[in-house]
Amino acid sequence: MDSFEKVRAKLETQPQEEYEIINAEVKHGRFVYYQEGCCLVRSKDEEADSDNYEVLFNLEELKLDQPFVDCIRVAPDEKYVAAKVRTEESEASTCVVVRLSDQPVMEASFPNVSSFEWVKDEEGEDVLFYTFQRNLRCHDVYRATFGENKRNERFYTEKDACFFVYLYLTKDSRFLTMNVMSKTTSEVWLIDGQSPWDPPMLIQKRIHGVLYFVEHRDDELYILTNVGEPTEFKLMRTAADMPAIMNWDLFFTMKRNTKVIDMDMFKDHCVLFLKHSNLLYVNVISLTDDSVRSLKLPPWACGFIMDPNSDPKNCPFQLCSPIRPPKYYTYKFAEAKLFEETGHEDPITKTGRVLRLEAKSKDGRAVPMTVFHKADVEDLTQKPLLVHVYGAYGVDLKMNFRPERRAMVDDGWILAYCHVRGGGELGLNWHTDGRLTKKLNGLSDLEACISTLHAQGFSQPSLTALSAFSAGGVLAGALCNSHPELLRAVTLEAPFVDVLNTMMDTTLPLTLEELEEWGNPAEDSTHRNYIKRYCPLQNIKPQAYPSVHITAYENDERVPLRGITCYTEKLREAVAEHARGAGEGYQPPTIVLDVQPGGNHVLEDSHRKITAQLKFLHEELGLDCTGVFENLKKFLKL
Repeated sequence: MDSFEKVRAKLETQPQEEYEIINAEVKHGRFVYYQEGCCLVRSKDEEADSDNYEVLFNLEELKLDQPFVDCIRVAPDEKYVAAKVRTEESEASTCVVVRLSDQPVMEASFPNVSSFEWVKDEEGEDVLFYTFQRNLRCHDVYRATFGENKRNERFYTEKDACFFVYLYLTKDSRFLTMNVMSKTTSEVWLIDGQSPWDPPMLIQKRIHGVLYFVEHRDDELYILTNVGEPTEFKLMRTAADMPAIMNWDLFFTMKRNTKVIDMDMFKDHCVLFLKHSNLLYVNVISLTDDSVRSLKLPPWACGFIMDPNSDPKNCPFQLCSPIRPPKYYTYKFAEAKLFEETGHEDPITKTGRVLRLEAKSKDGRAVPMTVFHKADVEDLTQKPLLVHVYGAYGVDLKMNFRPERRAMVDDGWILAYCHVRGGGELGLNWHTDGRLTKKLNGLSDLEACISTLHAQGFSQPSLTALSAFSAGGVLAGALCNSHPELLRAVTLEAPFVDVLNTMMDTTLPLTLEELEEWGNPAEDSTHRNYIKRYCPLQNIKPQAYPSVHITAYENDERVPLRGITCYTEKLREAVAEHARGAGEGYQPPTIVLDVQPGGNHVLEDSHRKITAQLKFLHEELGLDCTGVFENLKKFLKL
């Protein structure tokens, strides 16, 4: 308690920020569970914002460096609470179980836990199911009980190295679903929430290329799946006691080129969160009469943040964009209306513009882009441009709020997000058209996007920078090799730039799991030769490269440091060789490798990292960074 009081006193003396990270928080019964300082605490729901809270566990007992609560789950009768704790410098998580009593006490702790959920058996005993992560792989599921009948046993093991396991409790808590997935295939097992000691029931055995996810309501399963034509997600349903695929009935289909972002189930409604034509929608399906209400959301919105609220009468969520902090919305079923959070309106609403544009790729495909800039700019050709790309795993380009991006727009920068093939912005086929031996489509899309932006008057090559993270480094690095003239500077974070050698090494944690994305160069010469065509490391040559700033992490298990260092060394050699033949007056590009300690794949909000990248971009583009850092002080303490 002494250490906790010191931390709280320190927090109270610090100036308040306009923007802050919201930690994990769960409402259960009449209590709210969350992190306060270095402690896991709970307070009565109506007093969640006051100082009247009860300390459940001091995180400092775990002897971790700056630990934080990543996820919280409360047992059905509030006898126990489980919290997943980790640090910024590692992906490894510890699950702490606390017994709730007059004197809360830590009952157990489990290392390397990924997903976890509580159920209560027929005798009223709380059972914790959790997945154990080893070398980034989740193959084992355990179940544990506490108190007088304490036990911990392995429940399931997935033997296929290409698959991983995660747990999800249906919204009504009737079933615990055990989801066994690869990048393109899944199968789901149902664990009876009332009889968790019974053997699980398989819904449908895995079929290559078929994905499905399950919710439950009134003895019926609602299944979001890509089975059938077209091979995009559609909603089906079947009786819970007849779960096999031959019994699935089509319930709702999506429009073409629609991305299903999430689904939430309520007593009488199913809510689908969608992206169509690069705009966000919410579809509210009545489960009593099958009617559908489609709501088009504000055009500034680029992403959803889901709310774990279990209120059956309302569906709350947040909308965000890279330059605008999240804003709360609530759909109220009784009134059939969407309500917007009232209060202070962000000034970016009037001073900023968001544009939805398209570029034509080499094969004629239209590639969507989202562009942000100040509304009062007269000559955009003279403004700096920062382009973002990802294009892998069917994952959308991250468009959550980033304070440094807001500061850049306020200072006159143009931001462009290129939703290239390989990502998931236009549905599953958009991913399929940019993976394996179609990965070069993503590169063509990126080239077309930047060329189109320049042609339409957004900046120019000498003021253009490109930013990419992780697998996005494949396309960014490939573009530096194929069309370096389009760029002046590049920032790469934990970039995947050594595709060929990494995918040849099956001893690495994720190689087998990712064969469906990149191919198998060790056994397939077609895949090997194709990867050689775009792999950033393999295609470095003496030429005029843009300046490159690389942030890497010392113990990163997802993107090995050795591949990044090899890429950096080879790039520096190519730059030096080109400079020797370029003659006097040639200014070679700057190549920076910034290796940060720790093993986390990304420290998104690291002040040190943000500062280094911003300084690099401004110096390489010949700009003064004073304005950006002054704007950034509104959001971060640097």
